[in-house]
Amino acid sequence: MAKPVEGPARTSVWLDGKAVRRSSGGRAGQPSGLDRDRITEVTVRLLDAEGLAKFSMRRLAAELNVTAMSVYWYVDTKDDLLELALDAASAQLRLPDPEADDEDWRDQLRMLAGEYRALLVRHPWVSPLTGTYLNIGPHAQAFSRAVQRVIRRTGLPARGLTGAIAAVFQFVYGFGTIEGHFITRCNDAGMTQDAFFQHAMSTAGAAPEVADLMRESADMMAARGGGTVQEMRDRDFDFALELLVAGIEAMVARQDDESAPPGISSSSGD
Repeated sequence: MAKPVEGPARTSVWLDGKAVRRSSGGRAGQPSGLDRDRITEVTVRLLDAEGLAKFSMRRLAAELNVTAMSVYWYVDTKDDLLELALDAASAQLRLPDPEADDEDWRDQLRMLAGEYRALLVRHPWVSPLTGTYLNIGPHAQAFSRAVQRVIRRTGLPARGLTGAIAAVFQFVYGFGTIEGHFITRCNDAGMTQDAFFQHAMSTAGAAPEVADLMRESADMMAARGGGTVQEMRDRDFDFALELLVAGIEAMVARQDDESAPPGISSSSGD
């Protein structure tokens, strides 16, 4: 039997006025120079440096040189603070000019995909938090609006817009998440990505149960090219993204052909 939920389920710091409540200022006795923006900024820095697993309100308070109770004057819970940090990180995303309708949607989509990938790699803690919280802060909303604006310009039917967004950005989410985790693992091991990769490949190659698979994939690895792990990864990302762009183009062309009068194809020239 499912355990009954005690009290209302948590929704989001951005709802019920929580995001603006106690956002700045303080009562008598509060440390000077402390406000929600400062707390969020230091939270992001700690998450970058130490990771999500090691983050705590006590650790944050120590970094701010205040008591934990001082932090709770500005945020109700740790969850609220992490959600604020998630949106603060999203502020780093560059967005296409919403007025630049003359720009190719393909280039704008590539830009947004690249920005999202870079965010996930730069801040590995963003990935698990994105799946944990509603992620409806102002910067996340601005990114979502930019994505929707670009996808609407592709020519896809309305029924396919959300599917196209999912195809592109869930791909980027997965790619950036794995990339970020790999870089974190390398840093934890005190090795560069290339050194870690070479060590992993040589170790795996010595294992009979893996050696066959490595031999079978050797031609694909060679054809991809790239002298470093970063170059190989960039080539994979760019090619995969182009596959998705081509898929969108193909779906638009299919729709045009299906809507053309009998005997006329939109791809038949004159």
